[in-house]
Amino acid sequence: MHVTSLRHGSSSAEHRIAAFEKVLLVDDHALFAQALAGLIRQEELALSVVTVGTLEAAAEHLVHGAGVDLVLLDLALNGEAGLSLLPRLAGLKNTPPVVIISSSEDESTVRAVRTAGAAGFLAKSAGRAALVRMMQSVRRGQGYFPGGTAPLVSEAPLTPRQLEVLTLLAQGFPNKRICQSLGLTEHTVKTHLKAIFTHLGVHNRTECVNRARALGWL
Repeated sequence: MHVTSLRHGSSSAEHRIAAFEKVLLVDDHALFAQALAGLIRQEELALSVVTVGTLEAAAEHLVHGAGVDLVLLDLALNGEAGLSLLPRLAGLKNTPPVVIISSSEDESTVRAVRTAGAAGFLAKSAGRAALVRMMQSVRRGQGYFPGGTAPLVSEAPLTPRQLEVLTLLAQGFPNKRICQSLGLTEHTVKTHLKAIFTHLGVHNRTECVNRARALGWL
């Protein structure tokens, strides 16, 4: 775990006013994480940035660490699905907004992030100005997504857990990896898949993903 702290410098008052108290950055690429934390510090967007490389370390810090008021979460973490952290935040007294950062920025990925309930999405290819806009927008209580700011409210007749399974299925995860990512048994994953297939009237994984995308669920 690495902590980057901010000391008042020469950035604008607007940034200081909008600064988050503490940001938790979850990314398994140390150089990228350190560079992003440094940029957040330079722009005075947060008073403190804590970086961790795994979902377990993130969950541990969120439960036992001092209050975090923003999570920047990599979509893919060394074989783990970053989105699987979102359901684990439900038990927190104060749930911080989560912004997904990803090298994949296609429409289906952004839609999956919005469906999962994230507060925003930022492509890893984005520049300094986009980072500032995103953090200021989320700080104001707004979302930040390509093409719009509002988080998507899914109309899919699925439970939150089924939507998580569907999202991982769309990313090409086999059952075993879905089990590992969500902490579920293989039987439970198969039960969820059966329910999803029934809802969609499909018979295999490819039909399922194609149908879900056509309906705007992904």
